[in-house]
Amino acid sequence: MSKIRFPKTGQKNFYDALRSRIYACKDIPSLLARANKMMIVKLVFYFSLYSGLYLLMIHIPSASTAGFMLTYSLFGLSGILLAFNAAHDSAHGTFPGGKQINRLIFRFTFNINGVNGYLWKKRHIASHHLFPNVDGCDADIDENALLRLSPSHRKRTIHRFQYLYASFLYMAYTLHWICYKDFRYLFMKEISNLKKITHPKKEIFYFFLWKAVYFYVYLIIPILAGHSVSKVLISFLVMHVVISLFFVWALIVSHLTMETAFPVQNKEGILPFNFYEHQLATAMDYRPRSIAMNWLVGGFNAHAAHHLFPKWPHTMYRHITFCIQRTAAAYQMPYHSKTFFGALQSHYAYLKVMGR
Repeated sequence: MSKIRFPKTGQKNFYDALRSRIYACKDIPSLLARANKMMIVKLVFYFSLYSGLYLLMIHIPSASTAGFMLTYSLFGLSGILLAFNAAHDSAHGTFPGGKQINRLIFRFTFNINGVNGYLWKKRHIASHHLFPNVDGCDADIDENALLRLSPSHRKRTIHRFQYLYASFLYMAYTLHWICYKDFRYLFMKEISNLKKITHPKKEIFYFFLWKAVYFYVYLIIPILAGHSVSKVLISFLVMHVVISLFFVWALIVSHLTMETAFPVQNKEGILPFNFYEHQLATAMDYRPRSIAMNWLVGGFNAHAAHHLFPKWPHTMYRHITFCIQRTAAAYQMPYHSKTFFGALQSHYAYLKVMGR
């Protein structure tokens, strides 16, 4: 099989024009400085929220099951928001302070949620960011038996109903990732375009260490603090239903909708779009210039900006999205944007079409 690559025609013109349009704005230096400060503010805010809710949950042993369950779910959700607003950026090295600071922030804010940051980063940077929505090259759309997420995947009879049952599968996503998917990826030697995978021994050690820390923090300490085993376990499961739906819905609409492309290479291994057109064609924005949405989901709502400028802090995305829209229109490049619920509706419509 030929090595998959992008055609080079036209890509430099578009990206040069886009960068020129962005840097022509006299406020860019001050906006960047303010965006970097805002990254620190958001890190402190979400870490404080996460820590505060945990302490509240631990120190109210007399709370009703419903009250404990609510606090537990909010605590879990704050962990996801911490990852959205800190872990993702630090994985790309966009936090001010240098490589070591980014590594420290990334390891804590990602792994404390129970999923292994090292394995995710390996797939995210070297697979998804290079070839989003390309079957066999994007680990995020690897084929599975229950959901058909790409036109290139084999269709099974059960997929006819996937738009109906997908939400129930999404409810178990984070728990499935923590307890199964991470372990599976740890021992896989090939994942999409990643071949002959090996892992340093220290990363294998950290893998099991962080898993132990997660279950100790989320299950053992609350029980030791006086909460009943049944109350903690039920709350743990309910929390995962809540955070799984939030996590999947916030992210899956960024690439898997009726509007986004799923490019296929020709016999020579060349994809139909150049690199920058590919990033635009496969991304879906939702309310990309919204301050509230940017604050909540850490820039995932402005996904075109993230794929074009992954080294920029997400707090800059809403400022440069207008330039992306205008430049894409000028160069007749694809650009997709909807409301969040519009994008979500498009995702379920896409699942329905993929099941036919």
